Amino acid sequence: MKVHCSILKLGFEWDVFVAASLIHLYSRFGVVECACRLFHNMPYRDSGSWNAMISGYCLNGNAEYARAVFEGLPIKDVVTWNSLITGYAQNGLANEASNIFHMMEESKDISPSQGTWVSILPAYSQLGALGQGMLIHARVIKDSMWSDIYVGTCLVDLYGKCGRLDDAVSLFDEVPRQSSVPWNAIISCHGVHGHGERALEFFREMLDGEVKPDHVTFVSLLSACSHSGLVSDGEWCFCLMQENFGIKPILKHYGCMVDLYGRAGLLDVAFEFIKSMPMKPDGSIWGALISACRIHRNVELGKYASDRLFEVDSENVGYYVLLSNMYANAGKWEGVNDVRSLARGMGLKKTPGWSSIEVDKKVNVFYTGNQTHTQCNEIYKELKELCEKIKAKGYVPDFGFVLQDVEDDEKEHILMSHSERLAIAYGIISTPPKSSLRIFKNLRVCGDCHSAIKCISDITGREIVVRDSNRFHHFKDGSCSCGDYW
Repeated sequence: MKVHCSILKLGFEWDVFVAASLIHLYSRFGVVECACRLFHNMPYRDSGSWNAMISGYCLNGNAEYARAVFEGLPIKDVVTWNSLITGYAQNGLANEASNIFHMMEESKDISPSQGTWVSILPAYSQLGALGQGMLIHARVIKDSMWSDIYVGTCLVDLYGKCGRLDDAVSLFDEVPRQSSVPWNAIISCHGVHGHGERALEFFREMLDGEVKPDHVTFVSLLSACSHSGLVSDGEWCFCLMQENFGIKPILKHYGCMVDLYGRAGLLDVAFEFIKSMPMKPDGSIWGALISACRIHRNVELGKYASDRLFEVDSENVGYYVLLSNMYANAGKWEGVNDVRSLARGMGLKKTPGWSSIEVDKKVNVFYTGNQTHTQCNEIYKELKELCEKIKAKGYVPDFGFVLQDVEDDEKEHILMSHSERLAIAYGIISTPPKSSLRIFKNLRVCGDCHSAIKCISDITGREIVVRDSNRFHHFKDGSCSCGDYW
């Protein structure tokens, strides 16, 4: 505000470069209303100010407002298109980002730039659209951009996050590695697959190459250690970042440490760690502890953590689902009902879950309960048959993962209609028997689906790879690579 006042006094407010910088500044601090007011009051707007407003809305989670600004722009250049694609991808709207990219391709007067590839590749990574990403890879090679550090890193991330780790490593070997950017990507890719020790090997290679790690490096490392149960290695990384590299931990690092201790069953250590934090814990910290309490059935500590969580974040429906699952896991059905009532009373609705599967280089996106697919009848027929077969193998639906207060038959139908199961059923009817399926989900896979998919992998003889918001799950012969902790 002081800077803005000084600009007003000097008469520079309507300089287009200054105004665009102010829009960006207000947006970065979350004061998007001020950014919007400034934008609309500008007597003249150049492409920089339009792009700043589009990016500002996206930065604050308002992708639809960004789209409205975009539509109002008379002449759209490649930077404007890139801003919108990036914004949608960063807000988890990867399918929409992909559609915008195709719209850009259809407008013949726009040629993709380096920024276009850096914008669209993360969207394909989210969707698991490996075939689409490979087409971009071919164009990158044709345009001689494969050696660009940012494009190359996006390709490493794409192949790694689509389950092709060997290809990710091969690409990593070709990318310039003087900065931490590609190293962070390859460490993260191995972490989400549960290969923590390999992630640590890459980190040591990074240090041997005298590449300085940054705070993102240590978030990726700590997460990798957490998913692999490497407690002592995680503690070493947490100390190293502060003592050797002078990196002050932020909430993400603390959250990883709580998750690390919690996954290992060290709930008391995790709780003491939270109490020793030099900053106020946010929802992600308490959420990590509740998740551990759910797995290890410590309802008392979980209840305490939930009370603290709702003091700092009472409107995130995901935490209510997590708490409800904790009670259900422990057989505390009264607690489940209380949480459901609380969530309904606040008018909270669960974030729509979607899953995608790529068949013949076409990405199919399914939403929970979706009935709009052209093969809807065949999909639900396959689901019904699968459900009967896995029940015969001992699967019992866990109604604790249904928040709605409905009859048991309806609860079973809701579970059967979860997006990942729709994608799996479509994959089964659309691909040869015994072939692998790769599913990509925007949320954490629920416990009931996890149990069901283990059974489905067994009765179909297929390897089913599911990447959820936490990690990769490799289901094969009735078991999962995560060891039932995710």
